[in-house]
Amino acid sequence: MVTKKDNMKVYQNEETKIIVNEEWCKSCGICINYCPKKVLVANEKGYPVAEKIDDCIQCMLCELRCPDFAIRVENRKKVANYNMKDGSLED
Repeated sequence: MVTKKDNMKVYQNEETKIIVNEEWCKSCGICINYCPKKVLVANEKGYPVAEKIDDCIQCMLCELRCPDFAIRVENRKKVANYNMKDGSLED
């Protein structure tokens, strides 16, 4: 599913959310080249598009290598919270 808000494009499935800020992106292609699963491709303007989001392994290489902080990867799975007081896990 793709949604667009202002200059942000959001690509998501049940497990992964990839957010591209096209205002910050300079279309350098670094995120596309570092993606080991070839999830990202360039659109006609050179911006990254998560064409194969189901193949994303959330390695974060695109986010970590982006010189302009224009791409973000989020895990959408619910993670249990650790209770510091009694050491238990909460859903």
